[in-house]
Amino acid sequence: MSELTHFNASGDAHMVDVGAKDITLRVAITEGRINMLSSTLEHILKGDHKKGDVLGIARVAGIMAAKKTADLIPLCHPLALTHVEIELSPLESESGIYCKARVETRGQTGVEMEALNATQVALLTIYDMCKAVDRGMEIEGVRLMEKMGGKSGHWTR
Repeated sequence: MSELTHFNASGDAHMVDVGAKDITLRVAITEGRINMLSSTLEHILKGDHKKGDVLGIARVAGIMAAKKTADLIPLCHPLALTHVEIELSPLESESGIYCKARVETRGQTGVEMEALNATQVALLTIYDMCKAVDRGMEIEGVRLMEKMGGKSGHWTR
């Protein structure tokens, strides 16, 4: 990719015209993690957090975020998502939680932004729910791992 597609010939920002693109299965997989105190992770895993099921709520927040991406990122196309999966895995030896998001659609543009947004918001929700006991949590490594579909084909990190 040698040019920024969200700018027209005059240099003005615009929404890319995807009307002539083929409708294909589009998939994006992203990842990220949140690091925390071991005592914070223990609360989450025991399920005794006073705000409720931290991972369950974070999973739903990630799904909602994928669906709302076009409302947050100005030049994203609104997409009819066909599948959103959020996987949250405790990393007990590292005092953290790993998040993997998979987003799919059949459409004319990819779902990378939706998957990245899902991962970030799922992790932010964990932060929000646990900040009263651990303000030092860190979110890191949010990135695209794989994308499939469309003219550019299959890409893996």
